[in-house]
Amino acid sequence: MAEHQFHQGALRVLRPHYLDDSGQVCYVVVNPGGAYLGADLYVMDVEVADGAKLLLTTQSATKIYRTPGCFAEQRMRLRLGAGSQLELAPDQLIAYREASYRQNTHITVHPTSSLVMSEVITPGWSPDGASFRYEELRLRTEIRVESRGRSGLLALDNLLIRPPAHDVTGMGFMEGFSHVGSLIAVDERVDQALADDLHALADGQEAYTGVSLTATVDGISGLVLRSLSNSTEELNRLLGACSALLRQRWHGTAPLDLRKY
Repeated sequence: MAEHQFHQGALRVLRPHYLDDSGQVCYVVVNPGGAYLGADLYVMDVEVADGAKLLLTTQSATKIYRTPGCFAEQRMRLRLGAGSQLELAPDQLIAYREASYRQNTHITVHPTSSLVMSEVITPGWSPDGASFRYEELRLRTEIRVESRGRSGLLALDNLLIRPPAHDVTGMGFMEGFSHVGSLIAVDERVDQALADDLHALADGQEAYTGVSLTATVDGISGLVLRSLSNSTEELNRLLGACSALLRQRWHGTAPLDLRKY
């Protein structure tokens, strides 16, 4: 259970619940307004205490509508204590025609904490049926390791998609696909063997996938899996399978079942 919980403005946090008997508490973030609009700013600050287990998800997809004049923005700060566990599993991000969106995520982990976060980006409907009618998506994730009063940079992931400025459909960028899926895992058990296992798992899916390892800081490492597809469902299956492998191997828990539908 949360020691302190507070929300104000458009976002709401539902009462906590438990999906299984692992002790991991689940919180659901809700946007009653239904979408992000121009000049909207959403700020989330989450601290996972020493030894705590948290699953943070959303009630539905995050929709970015037209943002004339100014982009919509989300700022998230996550702090993981010693021996803590965090899974961040939001529904897909949908960018509609003439949408601009910036997402800044700052994460601080302890060398003994465990983080798994996933995200799917999909283009929204447009009158002509084309996939890339949004203006800009800028998603920046910075992960730092904090120990003994020191802080070291573990990873900096910056995804920038600007369809009006560049041809994002071709080789070296989206490779003919329209959807992007990402999974970031940080844990002292991350190594090349795990990256190879996730890559082998991705080979059985209908998506184009790559896996990269970060440096090691204070004994903890991370990996980034990025996948391209033309289907939200396909990317959800892939990221779900990767998450299930990590949950079983690291924590001995069953695959994630959010039971939203």
